[in-house]
Amino acid sequence: MSAALPHRTQHTLTVDAPAEVLYSLVADVTRWPAVFEPTVHVRHLERSARAARFEIWAEVNGEVVQWTSRRVLDPERRYVSFRQDHANPPVASMSGGWLFRELPGGSTEIVLRHRFAVVDDDPAAPAAITAALDRNSARELAALGRLAAGAASVDDVVFSFSDTIELSVSAAEAYDFVARADRWPGVLPHVSRVELAEPRPRVQHLEMDTVTADGSRHTTRSVRICRDGDWIAYKQQVTPRLLAGHSGHWSFEDGPSGSVATARHTVVIDPAAVTEVLGPDATAADARAYLRDALGRNSRATLEGAATARV
Repeated sequence: MSAALPHRTQHTLTVDAPAEVLYSLVADVTRWPAVFEPTVHVRHLERSARAARFEIWAEVNGEVVQWTSRRVLDPERRYVSFRQDHANPPVASMSGGWLFRELPGGSTEIVLRHRFAVVDDDPAAPAAITAALDRNSARELAALGRLAAGAASVDDVVFSFSDTIELSVSAAEAYDFVARADRWPGVLPHVSRVELAEPRPRVQHLEMDTVTADGSRHTTRSVRICRDGDWIAYKQQVTPRLLAGHSGHWSFEDGPSGSVATARHTVVIDPAAVTEVLGPDATAADARAYLRDALGRNSRATLEGAATARV
């Protein structure tokens, strides 16, 4: 199959936020699953100060797809270019760039461009791909606008943390327990209901009801990527009220001193919900501390459940 002539799209949004803040959010792809609605997981393969190659999983037209991309960072111009290494048919190639233009008064115009070609035996593909780019680009630009304009400092509301926990079971047993979330009710005290579906191997959809330490009940919905017994990544699509975004990553390893698991979280706080959830005098710092404790505690309880389920 040969490639047809390239197609181009451009999407723009003006945001009342500094260009440097917006550029930094796009430059750091590790934050994307928590910041951008379509992105499920990003895994670096190569990385330097100005270039990177990574795998990315994202929802496109309602399905999770995976590809590998390369990026070049130009902080002086505040420009990020990208190119897919291997496209998924009907896409033959995909490239583009993010540009952040400073405007008078401190606002920024964000410009997101895509250039793609399709295999020439699929006449319906250009319109379908353009529609998907229109939909996902609008969601990504809107997320940047909400985040950058809604907080005095992005670092106040976007943060990551991890816990490494010694296991009383093997790494394989812990991985299996986390992957088999349908086993959690009755084993994990903070989980009351789970619905787990796996529409295709290693891609899961998880809906769960949980109870926090203060008795609050939450329903969350996540997409999960499971990789060969080594790691499980997830992105919450429906979050508790205090969160505007949440992604996580479990990794499992057997070592000479025993088995360990590392639970990593990246969180975006919803500034408008801080006082509503935590009280009228609560601050972003209070929200960070609350979430650090609650999410870390749940991760530890989940891994402890692997030993309970074994008995």
